[in-house]
This record gives sequence, structure tokens and C-alpha cells, in this order.
Amino acid sequence: MLRPHTELELGDCSYLNTCHRMDTCKYVHYELDDDEKNWTYKKRRQIPPGVAISACYINAKKLFLLKVFTPPTKVLPPQWINCDVRKFDFSILGKFTVIMADPPWDIHMTLPYGTMTDDEMKAMAIADLQDEGLMFLWVTGRAMELGRECLSIWGYDRADELVWIKTNQLQRLIRTGRTGHWLNHSKEHCLVGIKGNPECLNWGLDCDVLVGEVRETSRKPDEIYGLIDRLAPGTRKLEIFGRQHNTRPGWMTLGNQLDNVRLYEPEVVALYNERYPEKPCRLTPLPDDW
Repeated sequence: MLRPHTELELGDCSYLNTCHRMDTCKYVHYELDDDEKNWTYKKRRQIPPGVAISACYINAKKLFLLKVFTPPTKVLPPQWINCDVRKFDFSILGKFTVIMADPPWDIHMTLPYGTMTDDEMKAMAIADLQDEGLMFLWVTGRAMELGRECLSIWGYDRADELVWIKTNQLQRLIRTGRTGHWLNHSKEHCLVGIKGNPECLNWGLDCDVLVGEVRETSRKPDEIYGLIDRLAPGTRKLEIFGRQHNTRPGWMTLGNQLDNVRLYEPEVVALYNERYPEKPCRLTPLPDDW
């Protein structure tokens, strides 16, 4: 059903034939049609630099037009630095398009890892890492407002929020557990902050709900990496407070539980050795198949 207000690049309406606003809804809707005649709909548009238009035909009945940012270069293998993020000099790392942090918030409970005070979190030099881009900040119930305050202090506007729905090994919702004071917590929140006006992003590809299995304490769902990589393909990304299982291609990871240092960027190695001459690192050679 193509109407004057329909925008094909938005894709299907989630409600489809139950949509109550078909007269104004810009998403794609359908109606049964016995006509076997194939058709396509072509829309002329100005394509901005760095954007490719890809089309996908389904049974020759419909045409999707999807704006996709074309990454400029091949992403590097996983990089990481074992460090105390409270004291590490972030300025030697350069700038990143996306930053994700899962802080060890002080939630006034006994935890199998060290925590940071509210003042230590607010004092982190996050501003050194990004001129414009996105910040994904995982928060606990107590830290919800504190997380928003940190984003503001670090120079971000709150743009969005993700929620992780926790499931067990049978893919069922977790209703009982060790977390929660009055109600059992079956979800976690990730605040999304934005700085500046980043252009190399694919807006609107994913939704704000992740459904993933719970694993060891504090480990977040792997689905978050796919979401961010689709949102900002080919860009530099940083994870703070990461562990070895968090390392990913295209990402740099910081944390005190990582295996020493692995860096593929000569500029970062030079700045690291200049800043920390007492514990220098070597440039890691790229794999032969890179």
C-alpha cells in the first residue's frame, strides 16, 4: 500500500494491518492482492557522501530502500590495555565515535569486584575521548539518576535508553534471582548520550530492547555489540571497564582484568610509551590475513 506519505526506507510498520493510523503512518503496510503482476517503486533522491543505497526485493512484490553508511576502512583486530581506569591517561588514545562503559557502581552490596565511588565516576576524563559521538552507559537501579548526571558532566545530552530483558537457558524471563530490593530485577538499563552531531551513523536499524541470556555476574549481552557495530560500522570504538570476553574487532578495551596490552596503532603505542616509560609496550603486528 503505497500512499503519498509512505516512506519505503523506513521499512514495515510493526502493527501492519492493525495500525490505527494508516492514513498518516509513514511506514509500509500491506493488503491482500491477487494480481500477480510484478512491480517496483523507484524514488529519486540526493545521496549524501559516504552513503550507499541498497535494495532488497521480496517476491518481486515490494522494494526496500535502506540507507547504509559505508565504512571507510577495514576494522582492526581487538585491542586492549590492562590498566586502572581511575588513573589512566585517556588523552593518549585519540578520539572514538562510540564509547561503552559498564561501571562498577557502588550499589551498597557485597560484590565479587571492586567498586568506584560516585565522585570517582563523575571525575573520569571521558571528555578527552570524544569530540562527537555516542556514549552507552550501563546503569543499575540506584545509579539511574547518577548515570544521567555523569553524562551531563561529561558533556553529553541524553539521547535514548536501551533495556536488556534477561532470560535463562530456556529463553524464559527471569522472575526470581539475587538482584532487587523490593521487586526481582528482570532487566537492566543502558543510557545513551550524544555529543555533537555525528554523521557516520546508521539511524533506525535496531530497536531499544535487547533480549539475551544471563551469564556470569555483571556480564552484559553480546547482542549489544551487533547493535553498535550496525549503528556505527567501521568506526573507532572504546569499551571501559571491560574484561577479556569483551574484546571485539574494531574495539579497544580498557580494564584491570585484561591480559597485558595489545595495540595495533603505532600512534597510540608511541604515546603510551611516552606517558608510561616504566612499563612500555610493543606494537603488535597485524595478522597475515588482515
